Amino acid sequence: MFRQFLLAKIHRATITRTELEYEGSIGICPYLLEASGILPWEKVDVYNLSNGERFSTYVIRGQKEEICLNGAAALKGKPGDKIIIAAYAYLSQNELGTIRPQIILVDQFNRIIKK
Repeated sequence: MFRQFLLAKIHRATITRTELEYEGSIGICPYLLEASGILPWEKVDVYNLSNGERFSTYVIRGQKEEICLNGAAALKGKPGDKIIIAAYAYLSQNELGTIRPQIILVDQFNRIIKK
């Protein structure tokens, strides 16, 4: 049996732009990807603290300090909204004690303030 656990979280990121005419995804600053361990094309859940929307999408590498909602996800938030981005991992019974989630806190400009 596998159980799902938090692997990484980017907490209180700020949406910087939206692009409706895109195939879909969330563009995330490369520094935040590196610090969190979240990979391009990885599935993430996004929780919008400003409006309560919750959705899943995949990650693409964005520009410095950028958080961009693309495609249908662009309808789930607007620039200035605060969001949480979370990635999860499935663990077997033998792996249960091995994971330590990487929690990244950011300021209003999506700069890391605490790892």
